[in-house]
Amino acid sequence: MGSFDDLFQHGNEQPVTRNSKPFDKEAWKKQKQEQREMVYSMIENTVEDVARDGVKFQSYLDVQSRFDHYSVANALLILAQKPDATRIADFDTWKEQGAYIRKKETGFYILEPGDEYRCDDGTVGISYNLKKMFDISQTGNSRKRETPTYPDDRTRIKALMDHAPVPICISDILPEGTNALYQPDTREIQIRKGMDAGSIFRALSQELAHAEMDTGDGRYRRTDHTFHAYCVSYILCKQYGVDTSGYSFDRTPQVLDGMSAKEIRAELSVIRETAGEISGRMKRMIAQYRQQKRQEPEH
Repeated sequence: MGSFDDLFQHGNEQPVTRNSKPFDKEAWKKQKQEQREMVYSMIENTVEDVARDGVKFQSYLDVQSRFDHYSVANALLILAQKPDATRIADFDTWKEQGAYIRKKETGFYILEPGDEYRCDDGTVGISYNLKKMFDISQTGNSRKRETPTYPDDRTRIKALMDHAPVPICISDILPEGTNALYQPDTREIQIRKGMDAGSIFRALSQELAHAEMDTGDGRYRRTDHTFHAYCVSYILCKQYGVDTSGYSFDRTPQVLDGMSAKEIRAELSVIRETAGEISGRMKRMIAQYRQQKRQEPEH
């Protein structure tokens, strides 16, 4: 058997030609900083856009309904860069799932939490890194947009009521034009008798949003949160396949008029968090229901 040791002798090494320049750490840091500044500027500009235009605001709610686990900032970034996105992941994640990004497709950025740091005043902050994402529509392998599956009307309403923060009772004495009503003084929701499933979901989701936002300290005022509750109801309807054709956001510019970008983002955060609390309960209940159905013996 011949020896192959000679392959590893330095004398046989071939010169390596390097076409690329040495890594420039400072240039890389500068590029990353410029990208971060671009992204933060995009967030601020998009906040102003949704505050000025009711149609744009509704589009933001559509994005937040599809990406309810994403922060307000990231929902704004998706709206600005890929508003029709339905399922997103980074390059490596798509690759792990057997999908490839089609040629000439351009990714878009979101913010990903990084390391914690201590500020000069002693508080702890979190740094954010940019993460390039791609939507499922940008992948190959004949991947198509997923068609969502929704529970039936009865299950959907039961999920909405599951672990509600206040009692819900049928009423036949609600004022004309009022399908449901949360009353902070009695801490209960009354809902009109005899409504169809869609009307029940729309009315009840809005009043549950009021109940969710009421901390119970006796200072809750419906008028301060009417817009929040309306938006929460819309998001929940979009998530669970309930008709939203009756919703309108024409008054959005009036509601948000005079607010700074930071204040508008705070309003959006209230909406997101409230919708997330209700939707989280619904998802858990529906998951349990489907698990039980799978375990039931076939007849």
